[in-house]
Amino acid sequence: MEGEGSSVVRRSQPIAIASNRFKGAESLSSSAPAIPNPFPELCSPSHSPVTMATLTAPSSDRHLLKVFGEDHRGRSLWVGRTTTAREVCRTLVRTAGCGQQEDWTLLECHPALGLERCLEDHEVVLEVQASWSLTGDSRLLFCKNYAKDQVFCQPALFFPQHMISANAQVGEGMTSSQLVQDLLGSGACPEIQGFLHTRESKSWRKICYFLRPSGLYCSTKGASKEAEHLRHVAHLQHLQVYKVLEESARVHAAPSRFCFCLTLSRGSVHLQDGVMMCADSDQSRTCWMSAFRLFKHGQQLQCNFQESKWSNLHGTKLTDVKAKSEASLVAMELSGKSGRVLQSPSEVESAERAEGQGWRRTEALRCSLPNLSSASRASCVHLTRPWFHGGVSRKEAHRLMEKQGLVDGMFLVRDSQQHEDCFVLSLCYQLTIKHFLVIPCEEQGRKYVTMDDGASLFLDLHHMIHFHLLNKGVLPVCLSHPCVCLTR
Repeated sequence: MEGEGSSVVRRSQPIAIASNRFKGAESLSSSAPAIPNPFPELCSPSHSPVTMATLTAPSSDRHLLKVFGEDHRGRSLWVGRTTTAREVCRTLVRTAGCGQQEDWTLLECHPALGLERCLEDHEVVLEVQASWSLTGDSRLLFCKNYAKDQVFCQPALFFPQHMISANAQVGEGMTSSQLVQDLLGSGACPEIQGFLHTRESKSWRKICYFLRPSGLYCSTKGASKEAEHLRHVAHLQHLQVYKVLEESARVHAAPSRFCFCLTLSRGSVHLQDGVMMCADSDQSRTCWMSAFRLFKHGQQLQCNFQESKWSNLHGTKLTDVKAKSEASLVAMELSGKSGRVLQSPSEVESAERAEGQGWRRTEALRCSLPNLSSASRASCVHLTRPWFHGGVSRKEAHRLMEKQGLVDGMFLVRDSQQHEDCFVLSLCYQLTIKHFLVIPCEEQGRKYVTMDDGASLFLDLHHMIHFHLLNKGVLPVCLSHPCVCLTR
């Protein structure tokens, strides 16, 4: 109890002990006799019943990582020394409220060098950053990449028959597509061969290369595969493959815009230390870059793919479940009393067209009801959809779709720059991007949009996209993956 003359009693406070005090204590403790540990099983990591993964990492092992979105906004998060790209993406998906977590990836960008590549799911993010120059503008971009695992789903698109080496062991009665499928199923990759333009000093030279599990080789005599004509270029474990942006390809006067660059995986990323190569087509470049990934990481990529499939099966991705259920359906004609299964492709297409016309008539009838006039209907609903990109140019649309992966069914809608009040549907099919003009028209006093000169009419862009998510119509493939931009 405190009185008038009593002194104020203060509670003791912890005192920070400087770390240099223990320097002198080390010499004292070293001369003291060793005291046996009564509980060695609790201190030995090899016998400890507590796993290291359950222990909370100290604060010194946490690092602040900054990741940018496609809107150029930076997002910061704390990561550990061993945090992988998959773990970072899942954290950003939760915090940003994104859907379909397995479709997001981290893109390593070097704007000044014109290089970029998608990080593999198992790569440690801090180890990747350690190879960056301290004075550069390198950054990590959080974006969509639908084609990350497509090499396992559609291998024939990634490995054309003419690029598979004749040394590949094709069994009797086995096609090259079956060979690729079998190899990818076991985490392997077929040997690849072909001509590439290689930048030497300030000029380009066309050289025949061979990509094998033992490394990258080039032929000193045309396309000869003889041992005396093959020269070993590099081991794949020491290489990193980057996609060269189109602007950088033009600066270096590349023969085409389909360039990629091989750099050493150790040390800083420098274009002058790498080898820039140029393919004749986008499919050829995709084949080479996919083969480098598979040869370098091997079974690990297959494990990443299986883990993504497992996450999708146990997630809340209702669209995937719907797509799988629709894949097991058969086409039927239901105009009769009992219906029948359609076997002929022409009958299936005819039934699909009839279904589309019936769908259009049903929607038109619904919108002509007295309680829903054309004035009350929102005609600009497409402005809020993730697949609508406004007034982006054709070139910018190509760039966005290539960055997010050229998979069948990926699409976006944009304003036409050549035709007023028209739109363009940009669709990816077999690694190429096709463009379909969407024209507004009027019938019986109502406004519609069409892609086939009025044969199929839709109330607005939203209804047109909704229809083609389930029906091909005039398109070569159904719409499946919207090319989106992270804006918040």
